[in-house]
Amino acid sequence: MGSVSLIVMQPGEVNSVRTTGIYCRAGCGGRPKESNTARYRSAVAAEAAGYRPCLQCRPDRQPRITLDAGSPPVVEHAMVLISEGFLDRHTEPQLAARVGHSARQLRRLFDQHLGASPALIAQSRRAHFARRLLDETDLPITEIAFSAGFGSLRQMNRVMRQIFHFTPGDLRRKRRIADRLVADGGTAVRIAYRPPFEFSRMLAYLAARAIPGVESIADGAYRRVTDTCGHPGAVEIGDAEDGKHLILVSHLPGLAGLVDDVARARRMFGIDTDLGPARHALRSDRHLGPLLVENPGVTVPGSWDRFETAIRIIVGQQISVAGASTITGRIASRYGQPVNGLEQWGLSTTFPTAATLADVDLDGCGLTDTRRSTIRGFSKAVADGTIDLHRVGGLASLIDDLCALPGIGPWTAHVIALRVHGHPDAFPDSDLAIRRKIETLADGAPAESITTPWQPHRALAAMLLWQGSVP
Repeated sequence: MGSVSLIVMQPGEVNSVRTTGIYCRAGCGGRPKESNTARYRSAVAAEAAGYRPCLQCRPDRQPRITLDAGSPPVVEHAMVLISEGFLDRHTEPQLAARVGHSARQLRRLFDQHLGASPALIAQSRRAHFARRLLDETDLPITEIAFSAGFGSLRQMNRVMRQIFHFTPGDLRRKRRIADRLVADGGTAVRIAYRPPFEFSRMLAYLAARAIPGVESIADGAYRRVTDTCGHPGAVEIGDAEDGKHLILVSHLPGLAGLVDDVARARRMFGIDTDLGPARHALRSDRHLGPLLVENPGVTVPGSWDRFETAIRIIVGQQISVAGASTITGRIASRYGQPVNGLEQWGLSTTFPTAATLADVDLDGCGLTDTRRSTIRGFSKAVADGTIDLHRVGGLASLIDDLCALPGIGPWTAHVIALRVHGHPDAFPDSDLAIRRKIETLADGAPAESITTPWQPHRALAAMLLWQGSVP
């Protein structure tokens, strides 16, 4: 899976060549002597060892990070934060504190399991994104530096020389004409995915849950308001129709957050998750196998804004999907930041922050007293850090922590675990549509006998069961 965002947690080994100082991906046309090669688990690990990417096979277009099965949750937690730009705004010791370790402990774990430090992984993330912008856009190099999360042009020049052994200007001169993207307004960037992936199916799923004023789906594209350092803008995401890429077009007052917006898009459309093992396991299941054959492009959706999606899920308790979208739109309209100039797309407001919703009454939004109290309590827990929406780890403890909050039950907790936390085994088995599908599949047998073999891939199982109905 190629990517303009670095963090993709799936196998991505590369081969390095000692005599040339380059690393290549599998299938490169070069044929070095076996004795001169060494294998690294990812591009960034090869870069940490001093190798630069091959100019022929361009392994930097697939800068994947491998997390082995023995990687502790703290490493995955830190990787999630790095993938969302935490180290663009904070230091490595602050990252370590966020995940409950010392900086020295965290570096040791990263070296052990990833072959590179957190700072180097974040640096490589910025550099690879900058390389894509150099290839695909005509943005001035100074703008590219800030779009990719660098603090200055000098810093980008230094890092690009270190990783690619060329200056940004040299790399731009080496680009292929076919790589360039031109958008009718805005800045366009490709977002690569691995087939099977059905954009139209995901778009339909998101359309049913779109928050009025914040999101809109029309003309085959997803559009939404985004906020970069207090400056609102918009992005639109469509299908490149080449079976390999989506196209993100940003309409922002500044491009400093573009690298993070691309990461959010990848997460929301579920294309950063390697579903290969889940598909392989469920394909042999006699109940889900036929559904998977009929729906090979089903993926597990994530979220653009974790808090926004969690609130939309909470509002959706025991009411229709359309009703939940309408009510969530009212919340955004009343308490978000108004945005002008996007009326042609039906966009008008940002979504309010956790700190904002923790201290408002929510009167007039169409919520019951109980639901209003739940939203305020959940928002307060997120704002004060009691609930960490970037948390990874065991499903049972995650569900227990969410259900400890008043008004949060198993259905809500599992859907939040599925869409916000991206837990691969989250499974809202109390959902009416899922229960009915399981009853049909079970044909009188205990439901547990049907669903237990789906572990630990029940998030994909849930999406398959939801096909043809709206959860």
